[in-house]
Amino acid sequence: MRKRSVTVRVARWSALHPWRAIIGWLVFVVLCLGGGIAAGMNSATSQDFRVGEAGRAEALAVEGGVQLRSTEQVLIRAASGPLDETAADAAVKDVTARMKALPEVASVAEPVRSADGRVLRVQVELNGSEQEDQENVPPLRAQTEEAAKAHPDLVIEETGDASVSAGVDGQRNDDLKFSEAITLPITLITLAVVFGSVVMVGVPLLLAVTSIMATMGLAMVASHLLPDTGVGMSMILLIGMAVGVDYTLFYLKREREERARAGGRLTSEALVEAAAATAGRAIVVSGLAVIVSTTALYLAGDVIFDSLATGTILVVAVAVLSSVTVLPALLVKLGRRTERRAQRRAAKLRDQGKPVRTYEEKKPGKVWRALLTPARKHPALTLGLSVLVMLGLALPALNMTLKNPARDSFSREIPAMKEYDRLLDAFPEQRVRHLVVVRAEASRAGEVTAALRELAREAQADPLFSKRSGAPLIRTSDDRGTTTLELNTPHPTYSEEAEDSLEHLRADYLPATVDTLPGVETAVTGEVARGVDYVAHQNDKLPIVLGFLLLMTFLMTLYAFRSAVLALLGVGLNLLSAASALGLLVLVFQGRWAEDLLSFVSLGGISSRVPLFLFVILFGLSTDYQVFVVSRIREAALNGVPTRQAVLDGIASSAKIVTSAAIVMVTVFASFVMLHILEMKQMGFVLAAAVLLDAFVIRVMILPAALLLLGRLTWWPSGAVRRAQERSAGRFEGPGGGFEGPGGGFAAEGAGEGLDDWFERRSKEGSLPHSG
Repeated sequence: MRKRSVTVRVARWSALHPWRAIIGWLVFVVLCLGGGIAAGMNSATSQDFRVGEAGRAEALAVEGGVQLRSTEQVLIRAASGPLDETAADAAVKDVTARMKALPEVASVAEPVRSADGRVLRVQVELNGSEQEDQENVPPLRAQTEEAAKAHPDLVIEETGDASVSAGVDGQRNDDLKFSEAITLPITLITLAVVFGSVVMVGVPLLLAVTSIMATMGLAMVASHLLPDTGVGMSMILLIGMAVGVDYTLFYLKREREERARAGGRLTSEALVEAAAATAGRAIVVSGLAVIVSTTALYLAGDVIFDSLATGTILVVAVAVLSSVTVLPALLVKLGRRTERRAQRRAAKLRDQGKPVRTYEEKKPGKVWRALLTPARKHPALTLGLSVLVMLGLALPALNMTLKNPARDSFSREIPAMKEYDRLLDAFPEQRVRHLVVVRAEASRAGEVTAALRELAREAQADPLFSKRSGAPLIRTSDDRGTTTLELNTPHPTYSEEAEDSLEHLRADYLPATVDTLPGVETAVTGEVARGVDYVAHQNDKLPIVLGFLLLMTFLMTLYAFRSAVLALLGVGLNLLSAASALGLLVLVFQGRWAEDLLSFVSLGGISSRVPLFLFVILFGLSTDYQVFVVSRIREAALNGVPTRQAVLDGIASSAKIVTSAAIVMVTVFASFVMLHILEMKQMGFVLAAAVLLDAFVIRVMILPAALLLLGRLTWWPSGAVRRAQERSAGRFEGPGGGFEGPGGGFAAEGAGEGLDDWFERRSKEGSLPHSG
């Protein structure tokens, strides 16, 4: 008697004890969610985001207590016409008194008048760091609203770092709700088309939603090891809905095929176990491939990628767990219902003297047969043209420029951003701050201050910097060991001018002034410095991450199919689809022609996190598709079907389900294009494009053409397929050129057996009870 795999044994237990499995799963979900709520979310702090020179500068400044702090700007202007001086002075005094009374406020500066004299600005500095003041801003905005009510003849409004951050978070939450509202109906429609049953539609959604709920709880617990940055939950929703539905679809499809083959000869329990021997294993291996690929994100050395990786790994693991544990139980309960209905229908037909038809699984339609015709008839030409098209789409990626999105790219639907624009109209110098940090012996504080004043004079003579009236803003720590200088520039954070100003500061002005003093340590931080250093950090890590990703993809495919040729082909196809999707991303988002169409403001580049995120997630998802498609091909080949026919039958039989899964994924990803946050737009667009290309070009044109050209070489160095085909030569002859036995699949039980042999063996083992 052959030893059954863990996947099959778990599915068998679940099928034989369905209520225990269902209740156990619900208890697991409740425990995960309850444990997460009890543990709470541990959010990342400002120090978790530090990289490069900017991170070093922030650490020095924080140590001395002279770091950049969040500032809120209260703007006072007339509703129309010139500003009334008396009314404006009264409003300034009122605002200042209100702000100073708040414990969240560190200081309130003297009012500053705009160049045209129409606007007064009162700067309010908050306690804490820039990343930690969102919870402090509501009391300030409340006092600003009260001041506006007290002075109805004036317009009094507030904007600033914390206000914008709070607005972005609120908009992100609204966007996710909007995405859910779009995704769920389209997913329902897609599933209804695939299965034609309302009950069967509910199963994938139920498992996806419960998997997401359980993962959210686990993510809260995991945040105490790897702090959450706010993007982890978005990734759980994004990936969880996609893979949760996909895995269930593949399992359901296989169970239906086994039911059609059995023709009423097996019970639902036996059919579920038969499906577990193939689809169940494919789900486990494909899930493992996604998990292994995603671990590459940890090598990026970035807290945001840590959050993305943790959310993705957890939700995929939970989705796999649900598919191999509770799904068999649900299928048994539904299968018994189907059997009872079939028996009643059969009895009624027999009473009427009519023939009884057994359940039949629909064969691949004419559309998919037609789509495969080019690869079947002209594989070399199809392969060549398809690859050329994909390479053509990839060409724009050669001109890709990476940018770090900052405040200037946020949606103007956020009230604080509208106020921010009005602030910049009146005070353009408030757009960007550079912070020069100097650490030296306390006895040298006077020299350091003098050198920083000289630096400020030189910088303010440079058109790249803002000209500040009065003395430069210099601060010295209480121990006199750390001194800082703030410099402003009126250019957008991601602009070349802003980056040039940073380069001049680091490469020219600092070496010529402060760095001439012996024994000093200097560094520059600020919005621009963080972005520039972050992009440099990502570029340094990219080769390591991609190298690990390529190696893991190769090894996972080699493990799944025992074929070095398939492993190399998988790596090549993944690179091709990723490069093509990046080319489309650059074409759409790096220029300005699509701004109105997709409601965004171009950075003149691509968010620095998107390419790395695309490669990792797409490699996982593409390997996921490849496992399901190629496993069907290998399954047929292991049952003696010639490789050519196995390729055509395997791809045709999996086409509908792979396409349906792709539609669900594209729907989920494309819904993110309608969100307001530019980085999320880009991520959603590039993943949707990549999945479309992968499903309709790679899997329909390139993969079958390549496999047909390779023939038996596809399986090298494994000889399992060759031996199976030699043993089965002439054994199966029927429509379609071969028969797929249910015991096939990669490393599956019963490879090379026919249906009757498989039934007979498993019946002798006592594991497949016959129906009726």
